[in-house]
Order: sequence, then C-alpha cells, then structure tokens
Amino acid sequence: MQQTHYYEVNLNWKRDRIGELSSPILDTTIEVATPPEFAGGVPNIWSPEHFYAGAINSCFMTTFLAIAENSKMSFESFECKTIIKLERPEKKYMITEAVIYPKVKMTDPEKDRDRMWRILEKAEENCLVTNSMLTKVRLEPQIS
Repeated sequence: MQQTHYYEVNLNWKRDRIGELSSPILDTTIEVATPPEFAGGVPNIWSPEHFYAGAINSCFMTTFLAIAENSKMSFESFECKTIIKLERPEKKYMITEAVIYPKVKMTDPEKDRDRMWRILEKAEENCLVTNSMLTKVRLEPQIS
C-alpha cells in the first residue's frame, strides 16, 4: 500500500538576513540565516547549507537504525558526520558532493563487521533524502 505524507515548514523573516523556521506540528523554532561566507551572512546561526547536510545526516541515521533493527543487528553506539561541498561550477551555486562518515561501535566487531558494512551500505542506498536530491521544485508565490 503506497502512502503519501506531507511535511510543512514555515518561515518568518525577522531582520537582516535572519529568519525563523517553524512547523504547525512542532513546539520548537529554529533561527536560520545566510552563512557568513556570503555577503550579509551571519555567524553562529544555522544556514540552509547546514540544514541540507543535517537532512542527509538525520535521514541516514534513521534509515540505518530501521535497517539495523530489522536485521537484528546490535551495536553500542552510532554517530555520524556529513560534509557537503558547495561550489559554483556553472555560474550557479550548487551542492556538488556529500560525504557521510558514520561511526559504529560494535558489540562484537569481529563477528559482525561484514554484516554491519552491508547494513551501512543499504542505509546509504535507501536514504530518502539522498534519493530525492533532484526533487522537482514548484513555485507558487503570493504577492500583496
């Protein structure tokens, strides 16, 4: 059975290059700004680029956890770092590469290392965010 889900995120501009993200179903808000590498950028505030890497990282984690659980694979800890590369190859900024660095501390590394490697590969193959990176975008503006 195929299911369709929708996720709403709203943004309110606050001042300068700073806005605030919210969702009608979440209790917390997140400040967002242009990164300091760009004109008018603001240091120490989450940027769209951080969210892009964070979306990859968090999706990889949740996919990994589901596959590990379904595979009955135990482990002691999991952490992950994702680094994205932003460049301007053809007069347009774009994220051209994302590298995911998962670290898993195994319960029994000698016995399950190969199996864990396959679970990590399967998580990368099935991460819905990385599988959606060429998502079609539609603009529906309201101007008053």
